[in-house]
Amino acid sequence: MAQLDTLDIVVLAALLLGTVAYFTKGTYWAVHSDPYSNSLAQGNGTAKPGKSRNIVEKLEQSDKNCVVFYGSQTGTAEDYASRLAKEGHSRFGLNTMVADLEEYDFDNLDQFPEDKLAVFVLATYGEGEPTDNAVEFYEFLSGDDVTFSEGTSAAEKPLSNLKYVAFGLGNNTYEHYNSMVRNVDKFLTKFGARRLGAAGEGDDGAGTMEEDFLAWKEPMWAEVCEKMGLEEREAVYEPVFEITEKADMDAEEDEVYLGEPNKNHLEGSQKGPFNANNPFIAPIAESKELFTAKDRNCLHMEIDVSGSNLSYTTGDHIAIWPTNPGKEVDRFLSILGIASKRHTVIAVKGLDPTAKVPFPSPTTYDAAIRYHMEICAPVSRQFVSTLAPFAPSEEVKAEMVKIGGDKDYFHEKVIDRNLNLAQLLEILSNGEPWSKVPFSLVIEGLVKIQPRYYSISSSSLVQKDKISITAVVESIAKPNSPHVLKGVTTNYLLALKQKQHGDPEPDPHGLNYALTGPRNKYDGVHVPIHVRHSNFKLPSDPTKPIIMVGPGTGVAPFRAFVQERAALARAGQPVGKTVLFFGCRRKEEDFLYENEWQTYEKDLGENFILHVAFSRDGPKKVYVQHKIEEYAEELDKLLQQKAYFYVCGDAANMAREVNALLAQIISKQRGVPESKAEEIVKAMRASNQYQEDVWS
Repeated sequence: MAQLDTLDIVVLAALLLGTVAYFTKGTYWAVHSDPYSNSLAQGNGTAKPGKSRNIVEKLEQSDKNCVVFYGSQTGTAEDYASRLAKEGHSRFGLNTMVADLEEYDFDNLDQFPEDKLAVFVLATYGEGEPTDNAVEFYEFLSGDDVTFSEGTSAAEKPLSNLKYVAFGLGNNTYEHYNSMVRNVDKFLTKFGARRLGAAGEGDDGAGTMEEDFLAWKEPMWAEVCEKMGLEEREAVYEPVFEITEKADMDAEEDEVYLGEPNKNHLEGSQKGPFNANNPFIAPIAESKELFTAKDRNCLHMEIDVSGSNLSYTTGDHIAIWPTNPGKEVDRFLSILGIASKRHTVIAVKGLDPTAKVPFPSPTTYDAAIRYHMEICAPVSRQFVSTLAPFAPSEEVKAEMVKIGGDKDYFHEKVIDRNLNLAQLLEILSNGEPWSKVPFSLVIEGLVKIQPRYYSISSSSLVQKDKISITAVVESIAKPNSPHVLKGVTTNYLLALKQKQHGDPEPDPHGLNYALTGPRNKYDGVHVPIHVRHSNFKLPSDPTKPIIMVGPGTGVAPFRAFVQERAALARAGQPVGKTVLFFGCRRKEEDFLYENEWQTYEKDLGENFILHVAFSRDGPKKVYVQHKIEEYAEELDKLLQQKAYFYVCGDAANMAREVNALLAQIISKQRGVPESKAEEIVKAMRASNQYQEDVWS
């Protein structure tokens, strides 16, 4: 037998490691550890290292007959999943559990028992993509050669025992509206599964998501009852969580979470990898205001990620983890009648083994509300109805029942006035505390506070260790509302900027943020962040022409694109034509990065062309759409040279209009029917020649 040389040994070792990795996948490898696994949340149904990824096994072990899976990016789909699970149990006697799609494998769905129900609540993210936690699920179902645990293929209808329900969360301003639920429904049907009720579709673009959900679920439940032999019963509130006040513990004890996201942060150490479960507490290296207008603020921030192992590429997003403003935390504690107990230590435990505690404990009422609960979000009509029995008086209860039961009245009294939960309760009871509301119900009814994503406005080629963001500070007033809607995260960033510039008590709009973080761990002007990779990218060949459309802060990723191309040009590399259509109100107020564009023009020469639309500087309003029309011939020539076309900003109006306008320009310039031009635009999208980074 030949002797093994060093290379042979290395290759054999690599093969052995690869084999071990493959067969232990889901046990030791590629599993996100649970952020609360070392706290009192351990044992409460949260994901544990090495737990079974077999959903059929899990249902049997926990004596459940209904699982509600969710694919969620912002928390809304997770909230809907929780609501369906709770309603299925309280109204129809189903033994339900909620499941994160990324915590289970799906090759054993062919073993799903016929007497159980699967529910899929699926958000569509970006341009028809699955949410981060649904990627593996979607890739499995959409694969070319899907094989289930019994070795059955699609043609053999392996899922003929699976009964399921489906609801999608989408936005009609995107081309691939609700594609996740539509495609998953198509795949499940192809494999023989039987859907109960219609596949529901909620539309965030039209602002009807909540009403779409409420309208869908009633006929869905009727069919589920019929097909599964269920009977509706009177729904009585049953808490999901047990809240225990720990009178023997002090809030300053080392094991009490005061807003820390996980055990490492509690113990004072930051350990990567940093992601959606584990933020990096990053120093803000620099901050400044970009607007000169007194009534509006726009921030530029440089966030230092050196030493974190966080990396980004030009076009990615940064996630900012917000803290709720003290003004709203105080209001929330006061209206629930627990202000005097704000620093009381509480332990939160799931009363069911599958209940997932949304934050680590032991903690305090203040910390849970300030750092973990989305208290400033709009109220759902269903939650208003749920809270009605706990009203402080019969008169207030009757009003809550009316608001919860009448969608037009709900819009008039809640949505049109931009009220969050505490503001609504305060107005209805005239400040009298709602002390009968169980804290468990509050945890169940409000989603976990979500990171907010911003397009990175710097090039990773130019500054790999510093991430720039460009953000307008949100402030929306309604004429019939006593409250001005203030952006939670942007006002938090404004307060940090004020602190960095020497304000001893930064307090934008009286919101009073706890800027130093839990146990003063964020002092020195720090902010919790992680990075999310995006498909919004420059062409790999820098000589390709690019056309960018970005009004307002939609210009953020294009600052990064131009910054990168200018750096390449300075280094002597050839760069293609770089055209930017930028819109703002007035040259003297909000012409973002005006001086920088002049610098980039020097670096790029005739290869950089900037078209600026000032909407309020002349007798007529001029928007980016007008500028695009004005330069239609030049634009179409570049498109015929395979220029990449990018749009960033408002999806509902600007992005939709630009999409339609592009088809009109192609039709006119090339002398083809508009239907043909629309097909050309669709083909550009399909090939990534047309990319969007938009929001509703």
